[in-house]
Amino acid sequence: MDDSDLVRAAQGGDRAAFGLLYERYGAMVHGLLLARVRWEEVDDLLQDVFLSALERLPSLRDAGAFGGWLAAIARNRATDYHRRKAATGSDGAEQAESRGNGPSPEALAALEAIQRLPAAYRETLTLRLVEGMTGPEIAAQTGLTPRSVRVNLHRGMKKLREQLEVKRGKQ
Repeated sequence: MDDSDLVRAAQGGDRAAFGLLYERYGAMVHGLLLARVRWEEVDDLLQDVFLSALERLPSLRDAGAFGGWLAAIARNRATDYHRRKAATGSDGAEQAESRGNGPSPEALAALEAIQRLPAAYRETLTLRLVEGMTGPEIAAQTGLTPRSVRVNLHRGMKKLREQLEVKRGKQ
């Protein structure tokens, strides 16, 4: 069953179809969120994105646009998270400490370097390097063109290397 068929089935109330969409698009949403928020917050926001998508699914007119539509929900959810954080003055550090084991210091340093890049590069690099998606998979799931994904990956890797070399030079 292709994605459009799954979307239409889920719009008709088929929870199993929506579960399959979650399986297919979970890594993409995880990567988009990881490119924008602290890693400790990603799992909760991932659930929020899919709950929001489930509630709004009847309003999606083009079943073939599901990936781009879901990516927009994820980006908006990350933006809302930052707005709330700014309004409350919380940086999330206290919650991060209470969660225990997480990524290695090297992985966090690499993620922080990626998060300092422009959004287009952040997203495609996170989807490629962290989530392990191929360029065509990134294009298909996010609604970007294959060419723009290739360009973003190429330019993003160049900028990431530059950042890491500068950081290495300061140590």
